[in-house]
Amino acid sequence: MRLEDMRRSDNVEDRRGFTPAHGVGIGLGTVVLLIVGYFMGVSPSTMLNLIGAGESVTQGAAGAQQQGVAGRPHDPQGDFAAAVLGETEDVWSKYFAAAGQKYTPPTLVLFNGEVASACGEASTASGPFYCPGDQKVYIDLDFFGQLASEFGAPGDFARAYVLAHEVGHHVQNLLGLTHGSARPGANGGSVAIELQADCLAGVWAMQDQRIIEPGEVQQALAAAAAVGDDTLQRRTQGRVVPDTFTHGTSAQRQQWFERGFQGGKIESCDTQSASQL
Repeated sequence: MRLEDMRRSDNVEDRRGFTPAHGVGIGLGTVVLLIVGYFMGVSPSTMLNLIGAGESVTQGAAGAQQQGVAGRPHDPQGDFAAAVLGETEDVWSKYFAAAGQKYTPPTLVLFNGEVASACGEASTASGPFYCPGDQKVYIDLDFFGQLASEFGAPGDFARAYVLAHEVGHHVQNLLGLTHGSARPGANGGSVAIELQADCLAGVWAMQDQRIIEPGEVQQALAAAAAVGDDTLQRRTQGRVVPDTFTHGTSAQRQQWFERGFQGGKIESCDTQSASQL
């Protein structure tokens, strides 16, 4: 990625090295949560907020969350995250403005180990997630190293895809897109939401091609494949159980990113047709 051409965002809250006011519950250390966390999306409480459109979010943890350092980080990992966030802000601000709307960017929260949000408390094992209750994206940047070493998806644009996917959830939240229908079956609502976020990440990439080096889109597709439900289930439990999918298969995640990248607009990401999921 052409990092020198990317604007750094100041909408970053660096909580690395800070401790949450409330400890993470024992349940977050269970094997089940570890597996769900690797599905690269959201903590269980966040998922309930995303699926349960209109339901109130848990506010207890929000008032007690640790305070971090606001503004652009200066370490390489933090600087990269701020650069990707800045690019999403520029693209979505222009996109919303063209439609006569105003884009309110999310805040990116960087943390280590444990974090408190308006959607509850989470740990690194939960993976990156977006909380609609406080409109913040949460990520432990160690996930980037894990993405490369354990999931086999290295590269700057693979990392950018992860952040763009979470910002995609923010776009969904602003536009009320999480209220749409989904395919039949268990967890169909969450699958539709996650695939649409992949598609919105593709829309962002299409709109911001000036920062993408040749061949880097393949890095995003490799990352999408690496975190597909079927791939992760084979990795963690040795078998695939489609009824427990939360994010979609590797092929679906790639398909929906490509759909957004090729279409280049939010309308490309309509999930109303169940047959397409």
